[in-house]
Amino acid sequence: MKKTRVVVGMSGGVDSSVTAYLLQKQGFEVIGVTMKLWPQDCAAILSDKCCGPQAMMDARGVAHHIGIPHYVVDDQALFQKKVVDYFAAEYLSGRTPNPCILCNEHVKFGSLMDRAREMGAEFVATGHYARIEKSGANGSTRFLLKRGRDLRKDQSYFLFSLRQDQLAASLMPLGALSKAETRALAAELGMKVADKEESMEICFVPENDYGKFLRETMHVAPREGEIVDTAGKVLGRHNGIENFTIGQRKGIGIAAPKPYYVVALDAEKNRVVVGNNDDLLTSEFVANDVRWIPFEAPSAPIECTAKVRHNHHGGAPATVTALENGRARVKLHQPQRAVTPGQAAVFYDGDLVLGGGWIGNTK
Repeated sequence: MKKTRVVVGMSGGVDSSVTAYLLQKQGFEVIGVTMKLWPQDCAAILSDKCCGPQAMMDARGVAHHIGIPHYVVDDQALFQKKVVDYFAAEYLSGRTPNPCILCNEHVKFGSLMDRAREMGAEFVATGHYARIEKSGANGSTRFLLKRGRDLRKDQSYFLFSLRQDQLAASLMPLGALSKAETRALAAELGMKVADKEESMEICFVPENDYGKFLRETMHVAPREGEIVDTAGKVLGRHNGIENFTIGQRKGIGIAAPKPYYVVALDAEKNRVVVGNNDDLLTSEFVANDVRWIPFEAPSAPIECTAKVRHNHHGGAPATVTALENGRARVKLHQPQRAVTPGQAAVFYDGDLVLGGGWIGNTK
């Protein structure tokens, strides 16, 4: 009997490596693919990243170890357009981007899925800690996205924008495992990547220095502007709004008898607005480009838990009302700190991801 073919996106880390093994064990015909996303002249600074040369070597080593074919595909142009250019544009617009979500949507479950079909594969698999389940019957089937069992590693937040056809063709076998179980299995299998450290930074930004990256890649030019308080009083100068994010306290560059926090970024006036901690509290905002997963846009307000950032542990109770043009109004039952334009707001009912969108103006 012919085996079902699956393409596994292999980053050279322990998660995607164990994913490939588990699917092989389940009887799939597994093909490993590593995506080359960044120019070769950046190899030195990206050596420890998932798109760097070491990642390719590690992925190839694991593929050889478990006996599956491995290929490298070049998606530099797409990654530049859909992820890096977006990243720069958001910072220049006074918003704080989340490039991992766009990378998932357009690259890992977009371009890679297209390439998988060209290879005759029915599925794409990744090492995400999330679960996909099929629901319904008789023509009303939908694919659901749920949190990973290991809530400390749950990555469903980064996957809210996936379409039904992308979810239907995706496999995430680590959703039922903990990170500790994944590492233990890799060690048991003798994988050299079993203890490999994982980077918590954005893969294409060396040293996690966003401003430096944007300047050195010529995405932005230094542009001085004013630092003002919430009343508009000038307190100092800044060298580019891309160097700041909502909620930031350290490194603002002004001396004051009380702590100041970045509470807004005014791209039109090229201003950084600072205030006190209470100025960071938000109780209502509009989310844009909202995607719904278990259903189409709801006709009535829904009660849910909203996460306004990935590390918003537990989220916050909220009432979400769908609006026209793919928007939704989010009313938080208790004001939340540093709700940041450009970040994702993801809505949950327990473990089930209801949907999510991009946080717009909060003032």
